[in-house]
Amino acid sequence: MMVDLASWICLATGGFLVITGGIGLLRLPDFFTRLHAASITDTLGSGLIVLGLALQGGWSLVTVKLLLIMGFLALTSPTSAHALAKSAFHGGIKPELDK
Repeated sequence: MMVDLASWICLATGGFLVITGGIGLLRLPDFFTRLHAASITDTLGSGLIVLGLALQGGWSLVTVKLLLIMGFLALTSPTSAHALAKSAFHGGIKPELDK
């Protein structure tokens, strides 16, 4: 019962973060803030969803695969967001500081 509750809390929180990040991609003003919303969504939102699925799966090979996916996402998402931001900045795109 407690594992199911923790799993559903992770799934609901992850789903909320993914939806919030999608709204942020549409509403935020410049490339860098949109990139921030996308990287947070990808790292934290999908990580919580995968953790919730791993809790639902119990101790099995599926859980091991889900944890490997979560580790892969935790390593690659911030790295790719940093590389995109750095290349955009060197390409001449400047952040909007004042509105």
